[in-house]
Amino acid sequence: MSGTANVATPTRAPRVFEAICDQLRDKLSRGDLQPGDKLPSERDLAESYGASRAAVREALRNLERGGVVEQRRGVKGGTFVRQADSTQVSRSLNDLLSVGGISIASLTESRTIVQSAVVRLACERGTKEDFDLLDQSLDRTALLTRQGHLDERRVQLLQFYRLLGRATHNDVMVILVESLTDMVLTLLARSNAPPRTSTVRTHRQIVRCLREGDPDRAQALMTTHLTRLHSHFSRAAADSQARKP
Repeated sequence: MSGTANVATPTRAPRVFEAICDQLRDKLSRGDLQPGDKLPSERDLAESYGASRAAVREALRNLERGGVVEQRRGVKGGTFVRQADSTQVSRSLNDLLSVGGISIASLTESRTIVQSAVVRLACERGTKEDFDLLDQSLDRTALLTRQGHLDERRVQLLQFYRLLGRATHNDVMVILVESLTDMVLTLLARSNAPPRTSTVRTHRQIVRCLREGDPDRAQALMTTHLTRLHSHFSRAAADSQARKP
């Protein structure tokens, strides 16, 4: 008998806690569960899914690790569906950055793509209040620079990007910008890169373009700025590595 028999590879049946996770995620995607909703008790969930309380408990721990739900203590405690935020995304990306899984080049390329879209959306949807907050943030950065408070300046400077993300009035863009900005903060702290004196000036030019409704110019300024920032980070990282014993 010639030929090779085709033997189907058996698929692994999901464990009970995984099936519970999948069903709860399905409820979220359908809108049956909303951010802020309180889940039933472990006992009620166990009865509902025909599972043990141990399996329910493991499912809830898994969802909590993924940032889907949160456990609250106290009289009004329980398990609640979390509001969407960038915490889990930032943590995962920063972990990859820490172990060398993400390069400075990849980070810069991603920021350029995202920020290009951000400035265009901010130009279209941003309000006068949004742009005023951006200018106020830059005023604070300039003051910290003059005072020589460089660590505070670094954090404040990155607030510009967070505010710019919020000016898009797009929740997903806000999360992306928050996550990428957290990575830049980690990178700056690690390399101890010196401040670039032109940054505040460039940011002010970008805000002016947003106020004037000029997305093309705003995008060009942002792209050039991030390209130069990449070179700045790379040199600082190389210098930091060279100083290590």
